[in-house]
Amino acid sequence: MTLFFRYTENINNVLLLNMKERQTILLGFSSCPNDTFIFDAMIHGKIDTEGLDFELIIEDVEELNRRAFKAELDVTKISFNAYTRLVNNYILLDAGAALGENCGPLIISKNPTSIKDLKDKVIAIPGINTTANLLLTLAFSEYKNKKEMLFSDIEEAVLNNEADAGLIIHESRFTYEDKGLNKVLDLGEYWESKTNTPTPLGGIIAKRSLGKELILKINRVLKRSVEYAFDNPKSGIDFIRKHSQEMSEEVMYKHIGLYVNHYSLNLGEEGKNAVRVLFQNAFNAGLIPEVKEKLFL
Repeated sequence: MTLFFRYTENINNVLLLNMKERQTILLGFSSCPNDTFIFDAMIHGKIDTEGLDFELIIEDVEELNRRAFKAELDVTKISFNAYTRLVNNYILLDAGAALGENCGPLIISKNPTSIKDLKDKVIAIPGINTTANLLLTLAFSEYKNKKEMLFSDIEEAVLNNEADAGLIIHESRFTYEDKGLNKVLDLGEYWESKTNTPTPLGGIIAKRSLGKELILKINRVLKRSVEYAFDNPKSGIDFIRKHSQEMSEEVMYKHIGLYVNHYSLNLGEEGKNAVRVLFQNAFNAGLIPEVKEKLFL
């Protein structure tokens, strides 16, 4: 289900500004706790938004990927896999990224098994454009028997024998064991062992057509929002819980703690290098053409 919202508060709830001085940005992000955590302050007027208002679309990240391919969103959360094919129209912001540190998408199964036994088995994936799928493809290119479904349906699909294994993301890594499922492989651990870089999962991109000045403003506001969230971690609890699909507060904050880190404040050179390595590996594998556009601000 797509959720639409319009937020026009600012830090002082000042409503007397000339509307011509304000600008509305069509913003997309997912309902996952890491996204609602970092965006809460900027969309609820808890920080200075520098005259920016936001019209929101909150969807699963694979739906956001599809919208970005149609250039529907000004600014959006994106899977890095999708970004490899969107660089002509979008540029990656320094703030808001999710990079895993020795953790990433998990391959799980109903019964204990090894990764080599899954070669010809059905693996449920959370979307063809997700970074999880790209990491699986780069690691095991011969594993082609994939079944796309919504990320939140994968655990049940494996339990019900609709798939032999599942590639899980988001909060599922905190719930699969309670459902009696077994970890086969952490693709983040695998990626880091092969590349010695953190695992690029998702980032925030902005349309290049917005212009450099506006894009830099959006990045400043987003970084300010992340800083506010770090300083006031419970400030957005109601907003996070509203979109968290009834997960417990403990799971919500485990999720946030895993995916919101120093790279979310600023990619820095280490984070940018991790993204470059992902792009280079995808190019070397023949999955994407050579990228000539500038990737970063």
